[in-house]
Amino acid sequence: MDAASALADLTEICSQVEAAVVIDEQGVVLASTLPAESGTERLARAGTELLEAARSPVGTEARAVSRLEVALREGSVFTLTEDGLAIIARTSPSPSSGLVLHDLRTCLRVVAESRKKPKPRRRAPKRKQEVSDA
Repeated sequence: MDAASALADLTEICSQVEAAVVIDEQGVVLASTLPAESGTERLARAGTELLEAARSPVGTEARAVSRLEVALREGSVFTLTEDGLAIIARTSPSPSSGLVLHDLRTCLRVVAESRKKPKPRRRAPKRKQEVSDA
């Protein structure tokens, strides 16, 4: 299943997700539920900047952040990273955070699996037929 199909499934299963974007580790958008490119870029940039701010060093140590929720009165923004990918989602007000994070993680894992190259199949060695002298 490709990233666009995974996002379509996500929005069908999780009614709290209003919009979502999947990006790779370079910030390239792989798929979006938003029709306009400007909205897609804005959501991707917001999620990336939120993660960067959360990871910024406190004292001398940077923090490892793999998931983030920013709750606002109008709704929340979730960001989840895994396997070199990130998903950023905008939700309705007062979402069930645990459920949204579970659905986002499931979606991201489906996308990650679809990006893995299939391993080449090894052919079994041909068996030599023995010839009998009978």
